[in-house]
Amino acid sequence: MRDCFCTINLDQEEVYRTQVVEKSLSPFFSEEFYFEIPRTFQYLSFYVYDKNVLQRDLRIGKVAIKKEDLCNHSGKETWFLLQPVDSNSEVQGKVHLELKLNELITENGTVCQQLVVHIVSCHGLPLINGQSCDPYATVSLVGPSRNDQKKTKVKKKTSNPQFNEIFYFEVTRSSSYTRKSQFQVEEEDIEKLEIRIDLWNNGNLVQDIFLGEIKVPVNVLRNDSSHQAWYLLQPRDNGNKSSKTDDLGSLRLNICYTEDYVLPSEYYGPLKTLLLKSPDVQPISASAAYILGEICRDKNDAVLPLVRLLLHHDKLVPFATAVAELDLKDTQDANTIFRGNSLATRCLDEMMKIVGGHYLKVTLKPILDEICESSKSCEIDPIKLKEGDNVENNKENLRYYVDKLFSTIVKSSMSCPTVMCDTFYSLRQMATQRFPNDPHVQYSAVSSFVFLRFFAVAVVSPHTFHLRPHHPDAQTIRTLTLISKTIQTLGSWGSLSKSKSSFKETFMCEFFKMFQEERYIIAVKKFLDEISSTETKESSGTSEPVHLKEGEMYKRAQGRTRIGKKNFKKRWFCLTSRELTYHKQPGSKDAIYTIPVKNILAVEKLEESSFNKKNMFQVIHMEKPLYVQANNCVEANEWIDVLCRVSRCNQNRLSFYHPSAYLNGNWLCCLETSENALGCKPCTAGVPADIQIDIDEDRETERIYSLFTLSLLKLQKMEEACGTIAVYQGPQKEPDDYSNFVIEDSVTTFKTIKQIKSIIEKLDEPHEKYRKKRSTSAKYGSKENPIVGKTS
Repeated sequence: MRDCFCTINLDQEEVYRTQVVEKSLSPFFSEEFYFEIPRTFQYLSFYVYDKNVLQRDLRIGKVAIKKEDLCNHSGKETWFLLQPVDSNSEVQGKVHLELKLNELITENGTVCQQLVVHIVSCHGLPLINGQSCDPYATVSLVGPSRNDQKKTKVKKKTSNPQFNEIFYFEVTRSSSYTRKSQFQVEEEDIEKLEIRIDLWNNGNLVQDIFLGEIKVPVNVLRNDSSHQAWYLLQPRDNGNKSSKTDDLGSLRLNICYTEDYVLPSEYYGPLKTLLLKSPDVQPISASAAYILGEICRDKNDAVLPLVRLLLHHDKLVPFATAVAELDLKDTQDANTIFRGNSLATRCLDEMMKIVGGHYLKVTLKPILDEICESSKSCEIDPIKLKEGDNVENNKENLRYYVDKLFSTIVKSSMSCPTVMCDTFYSLRQMATQRFPNDPHVQYSAVSSFVFLRFFAVAVVSPHTFHLRPHHPDAQTIRTLTLISKTIQTLGSWGSLSKSKSSFKETFMCEFFKMFQEERYIIAVKKFLDEISSTETKESSGTSEPVHLKEGEMYKRAQGRTRIGKKNFKKRWFCLTSRELTYHKQPGSKDAIYTIPVKNILAVEKLEESSFNKKNMFQVIHMEKPLYVQANNCVEANEWIDVLCRVSRCNQNRLSFYHPSAYLNGNWLCCLETSENALGCKPCTAGVPADIQIDIDEDRETERIYSLFTLSLLKLQKMEEACGTIAVYQGPQKEPDDYSNFVIEDSVTTFKTIKQIKSIIEKLDEPHEKYRKKRSTSAKYGSKENPIVGKTS
């Protein structure tokens, strides 16, 4: 049996890893990672490891998917066969090469030919053990009976080395020269020769590590005396040839990959205007936003960009209210209110995820941490009890957790975001109007969201809501499931004032009797009253700071030096809504250094050339800039993003900054000698955001344009259905064409569809221009479109 874990890599750079599943040959990870990709890449790779305590972890196998093939797998759950991992096949990066052919006249007057190889630079070499490598190249002229090899100097701590070295090789001997051939290289010689460039990481005291190779046949110069191009590094000759591929097992992945080309803002005006008008359209089913939800293959694809865009412009509450009202028309039983999976419920689910993140952290995280980090057994199912378990003790443990969690939730109304409160208020009013004779429906309309779809879901899968770093183990999941079931029943039981619980299992019915007291019903109703009122929420000034992000990174020493050099040290960073601190180890109470969030003036990337280190950023504050190195590009991006958001509204934010460090008496970027000199580059963060989250509305509108484009056939069918309904005054002919669509007013819906199609057609033009420009501008052999060399 093995202790397995997986890593997710962009090329050779690890960006995430799962937790270890112990003693299993069929590990179940069930972990979800969502991330923006901050740089270009060739492969998205997944490595499966066997954890080894004393030695290096053993790489069992890998799945590597080319960037171009990601779209083919997007949205599908697929089993991929694991491929063998071989150090000779693990390559990334590209090489810039120039070749020339010179004629030389020797001392005795004969002519020979000389090959000039200029190795200019490399780009995007891998990190070795998380740090930039020490690369060098060997340059060889290889033929049937020759192998002349030369070597560049070692470049220290860089993934983008500038070699700029020239090597000379004799191609033809003077004896092979005849008048007939003039100054051309003889065909039989040139066909057999090739230049081979091998990249290595200098290991100093240990073995050098192979980084990749390229092979260029000398006959590329047959029709031209010079040739220059960028080449992608390839695996070595013997890479991946020794192992069988069918005995390593397989990995099940569900990848969702989207890639959009976002045009300048002025292109999106008409589409944005049409979407933002949606809440005011009568009926709501004739609005552009509702139609998008109707025609998308998966409603979830439409919901995320739509919710973010409407939220950014304060239009979500009226839109969600209008589509929820449509749901209520079809609801016959008050007990099933908002239990379906409609556009309304999905929009509200997504809204709660986006704006309720901080609320969940403040409310649930401390208790969930306690549950996950303790090993108290809470199993109360007699069939699942382990030997030696005491069911009464387990019941007490479970009751303790449920009580603690319930108490925290019902006291948390002051932390509930205003957008959620406004939405709950609208739902409550509508439910009362729809079922005027049911006094409890005003509560169940709200509890079906806040308990059933918000708190209960976050309790059972805390990793999905970023409340825990990993998927919990099997025993903890069972505990969380039992707590979640009880909490959601308490919420609905309290709101519906039922005398019986709705549990199917006898043991849960027995357990729930402990909570069938009036005080629980009163507490639920009071909480639901508070979060569905229109009074503005003002959080108390003494509230606890919200924990936003933490993790291990390297920071440059602020003051002390060692032999004249400022050193980098590993530290545990922790960011809350009030301060950024770092400690010597996780969980330490004493911070070595603290920066109040209100003192942060800017957060920006730091140029790699400053310290020859990748993934660096700087936190500019009242004192000296803090220079930090993250473990990978995704983590660096996430830290910059969260730090920018939390400090966005600070009064003294900078407009300009220095993209490089201040070293040896001057700024490396602009060479200014004063440490207090004004920055030489505009800061990237724009004006303070007017909402809790920062949304790129152009990007969301582009995503919606892409979805409309993908669903044009369905849009066409919906347009035809409107025509059919208008002509026949109802669904009398060919009902299959439109029975799946909600069309309340065929004339208004038809007009909206016409507007959507017209806007999409206009947007198609700049996209097509961009695609053509992109396909013709990147010449094959350029840095953007390097040559894929010979592979073995």
